[in-house]
Amino acid sequence: MELIIRPATPNDLPSLLNFEQSLINSERPFDETMIAEEFHYYDLALLIEDPEAEVLVAEVDRVPVGSGHVRIKEGDHYNQFERFAFLGFMYVEPEHRGKGINQMIISELIKWASDKGLKECRLQVYDENIVAIRAYEKSGFKRLLTTMKFTGLV
Repeated sequence: MELIIRPATPNDLPSLLNFEQSLINSERPFDETMIAEEFHYYDLALLIEDPEAEVLVAEVDRVPVGSGHVRIKEGDHYNQFERFAFLGFMYVEPEHRGKGINQMIISELIKWASDKGLKECRLQVYDENIVAIRAYEKSGFKRLLTTMKFTGLV
């Protein structure tokens, strides 16, 4: 098995768009407010070209099997940092999970952020997505904030 992690190119868009829909479908059980129609979390074509972002593809034997992205965001006025790295689009095809691919992608995204001089990386994950939370904790992330909702409005 030859595994490589590399920057995405526009030629990867068909695979990346499929990954995005698979990711969305895997997250639907955690959020009943998602619309039923197809939608997109990201403008992947724009992120691929953005110098303030990096989209990575994991390939096994030259076949895309996973992805992740990092982009630079502005910190809030109360943060001790002006800018930080925001990770997202973490996806690995089911048959390739458990092989450390996600950890390798995260490591490369964190290295990209460090090379940009950033000191903070953040991401969002559904509170009930225990498998993802464990994977992020394994990479050194710590829980920070819980978003709560109330749907009993009239």
